[in-house]
Amino acid sequence: MKILITGGAGFIGSAVIRHIINNTQDVVINLDKLTYAGNLESLKSISDSERYHFVQLDICDRAGLDTVFAEHQPDAVMHLAAESHVDRSITGPAEFIQTNIVGTYNLLEAARAYWNELADAKKASFRFHHISTDEVYGDLPHPADGNVECLMLNDELNTQGLPLFTETTSYAPSSPYSASKASSDHLVRAWLRTYGFPTLITNCSNNYGPYHFPEKLIPLVILNALEGKPLPIYGKGDQIRDWLHVEDHARALYKVVTEGKIGETYNIGGHNEKTNLEVVQTICQILDDLYPIQHSKFNIQHYKELITHVSDRPGHDRRYAINASKIERELGWTPQETFESGIRSTVQWYLDNQDWVANVQSGSYQTWISQQYGAE
Repeated sequence: MKILITGGAGFIGSAVIRHIINNTQDVVINLDKLTYAGNLESLKSISDSERYHFVQLDICDRAGLDTVFAEHQPDAVMHLAAESHVDRSITGPAEFIQTNIVGTYNLLEAARAYWNELADAKKASFRFHHISTDEVYGDLPHPADGNVECLMLNDELNTQGLPLFTETTSYAPSSPYSASKASSDHLVRAWLRTYGFPTLITNCSNNYGPYHFPEKLIPLVILNALEGKPLPIYGKGDQIRDWLHVEDHARALYKVVTEGKIGETYNIGGHNEKTNLEVVQTICQILDDLYPIQHSKFNIQHYKELITHVSDRPGHDRRYAINASKIERELGWTPQETFESGIRSTVQWYLDNQDWVANVQSGSYQTWISQQYGAE
């Protein structure tokens, strides 16, 4: 099987590619623009495989997409290419509209044109898997909001009697990022309904794990702590997220693209609801254990002393939580990592891979990319 993966140099995309190359006999074509968040060093361990191919391309380049489909003849597409950082979408929404909406449209049309010309057997087995986010659903009631009793009629509840996102939850995006992802989800469903184009969609909760770009919460906290910098937390830090280890997510995505039913949506979550403050405090405790403060020059005894509360993000969603029972029931997937095991191994990975971090933070990686593939 040949799988075209867009955004394969990103955090989740690279985990998917590593999983496929290391655990299957499939061929992967990695199509990535290599923006600031794309990092081929995340694929160094599999880059020499004969079953791995890299193409630097923007998904907004329709002619380039047509060439890739014609040359590589994929059996499936896994679409992960996206602008993904909420804060960046608030200060600069235009790129999110262009990549996440226009880019998805271009990819759908290029894939559909290719699919239309396939022989019947290959046409019947082809699939387009669109990878999305739980943020398209907006937010959920928070324990601090009270009135929990009125929610007890909902069948999809957590242990506190609060509702969870399901595949039929209405869309209510809050940020330019989530609105752009919701738009792309709607396009994908429309291409199935209008053209019969074989699509699937997954919506995931917050990912974490190795090779995560340093501006995201968990790697930002780890790396700031190691440098003695403040650990910023929006507002009270009581925003709740469901945390999913990226390698569990990669296994789920491969399950969906190979075994999922055309036209279906599958929600993927880690069953780990944590407040942002809990996450940061847990990281501090692990660092106290793995890299005690005596190894640093900072005038503190414990890393938690670096925690700093800052003004909350505009329109910040209060709580996300996914019910992942459908993918467990229909495809047999469940997460293998608990939050406790996953977050500890993640902290250890950043301690063990300071060269990767230094390259990303210094800009030397982007200089290398320009030399190898040409400037943007």
